[in-house]
Amino acid sequence: MSLPVHLVESLAGVSVGQVVEVTGDEAHHAVAVRRLREGEQVVLTDGLGTSVTGEVAATGKRVFSVQVASVESTERPDPAFTIVQALPKGDRGELAVEVLTEVGVDLVVPWAASRSVAVWKGERAAKSHARWQATAREAAKQSRRSWLPTVTPLATTVSLAEVVREADLAVVLHEDATAPLSAVDVPASGRIVVVVGPEGGIAPEELKALEAAGAVTVRLGDEVLRTSTAGVVAVAALLARTPRWS
Repeated sequence: MSLPVHLVESLAGVSVGQVVEVTGDEAHHAVAVRRLREGEQVVLTDGLGTSVTGEVAATGKRVFSVQVASVESTERPDPAFTIVQALPKGDRGELAVEVLTEVGVDLVVPWAASRSVAVWKGERAAKSHARWQATAREAAKQSRRSWLPTVTPLATTVSLAEVVREADLAVVLHEDATAPLSAVDVPASGRIVVVVGPEGGIAPEELKALEAAGAVTVRLGDEVLRTSTAGVVAVAALLARTPRWS
């Protein structure tokens, strides 16, 4: 059985034998909900590549401490994967973020595509972004990731074009594309971007702008997948062709 994972702000400079304190909501959930007790083994990670394993030394109200038994540092994943997810309706966005995090995506870019049913504006935008980031955080802990993915602020098509230009490979999933995803050359290093449109599809002018920025339009297969699952399938197919899944 895998040990429970808890996220802390920083583990910079932590060494074996030191005691690390966990506070706030993270500690409250562990102590009050999971009923964490002294002597239990846990893993702490800062989401920046460092994880420690140790024994719970003490617990209190909204706090617990861990004596470090081992420290592990991992390099930032390479190639890095960015998923551009057009806003889907309902809670499908959070579902997509959850599974994409578990698969290995490093950066999530919410996209306000012209045909997106959902709209992020004002207070709703802040709350929706916070839910996506919280979903990524919990999914990263569940999947034992030492690097926490980031959810960017809402992107427009104009700002998205810049993301595409900076990529070593950028693909746009489109049901009318003639080239299959399997035909693209996948770089062993760098930044790979996967763009997923909304339920209504990517508008012609948006597709033209992304292609002008350097994106390759591809199809996954004969089946048309939901916007909340298409990205997961595409990222997994590409990851399988990189050293990250070798």
